[in-house]
Amino acid sequence: MTPRLTRHEISDAVAGLGWRYVLGALCTAVPTGSLARSAEFATHAIAACGPDADGHLRVDLRADRVLLNLQTPALSYVDTLDIALAQRISDVARTLGLATTPAPDAADGHSVQLIEIAIDALDIPAIRPFWKAILGYVDDPGVGGTAAPLIDPAAQNPAFWFQQMDAPRPQRNRIHFDISVPHDEAQQRIAAALAAGGTLISDKRAPAFWVLADAEGNEACITTWQGRD
Repeated sequence: MTPRLTRHEISDAVAGLGWRYVLGALCTAVPTGSLARSAEFATHAIAACGPDADGHLRVDLRADRVLLNLQTPALSYVDTLDIALAQRISDVARTLGLATTPAPDAADGHSVQLIEIAIDALDIPAIRPFWKAILGYVDDPGVGGTAAPLIDPAAQNPAFWFQQMDAPRPQRNRIHFDISVPHDEAQQRIAAALAAGGTLISDKRAPAFWVLADAEGNEACITTWQGRD
């Protein structure tokens, strides 16, 4: 079996390809300018991946861009095949006069990101089945155990994960968002949140995550792959 790549190795492997490593997946965005152009590029990208497209590639077509994610679902992680597929897709983009450009230099300033919703709980096995049922979600196949994340089988909505509490916290919100961003964009996002009236609650676990809050104390985390290996 091929050794599992470290997060640093994955990020370095795609650094020059226009892809970013975010929350266990390779992500990119390809500006196209029209839905027809998006469909054309997506068709070529899928063909470049061949039979591996169905098991590794997720494509989201928009009128001005195509968003792509690569991951090995059985691992909820990236392996060497995903990196090879990213190279193929970037090559295809260039041949069509397009580019994989997820950096925040587009007109709208938006890069790539993935969002999870975290629920703090004292008894995770007691509440997890409720959330699984009410959301219509399934167990994350790449993570075992009774506290494993729940994911949307259609891959349309954020994953839910459960954080173990050690004591009741009745005066603190118990559900928060984790916004996973490219590692070199975290400081920019934090600065924007602080400028918008937020407060930095904790950077104890940085650069894995920073805890911030709005003016009323509702918390959210900016997270990256760094500091986790």
